Amino acid sequence: MARVNLGKAAGELYKTVAALDGQTKDRLKEAGFTEGFCNLLRLRASQINGCAYCCRLHTLDAAKTGESAERVAVLPAWRETGYFTNEERSALALTEAVTLVSDGQVPDSVYDEAARHLGEAQIAAVEWLAIVMNVWNRIAIPSRYPVAP
Repeated sequence: MARVNLGKAAGELYKTVAALDGQTKDRLKEAGFTEGFCNLLRLRASQINGCAYCCRLHTLDAAKTGESAERVAVLPAWRETGYFTNEERSALALTEAVTLVSDGQVPDSVYDEAARHLGEAQIAAVEWLAIVMNVWNRIAIPSRYPVAP
């Protein structure tokens, strides 16, 4: 049985999410994050959520915006690598915590570490990215957006 495509079934809501995503992109840019790294944050949330559509999309987007194949490849194990700066590590940890909000409610330890390496505008931008990415995943997954070669 075919699934309801939420983007088509409620186009006005989809456009609202897209507008929020656009505002989030602006905040991330203002906060000094590169587009490539933002795609890695999006990819990491999508990996955690198991969204194949978004994983493929943001892997390709990361490459198009200058991220190396090495950083994309080690992303699921970023804690064990030297590929990311302290700022990036804090943003990754915060993205994961917001994505896994039911597991620890964004622990103080994660937030405190982020506050040591990121400013208020950066924390807000990363949290909004994680929120919006989780919304996109929750649109694509139940709709079963197609993922085929």
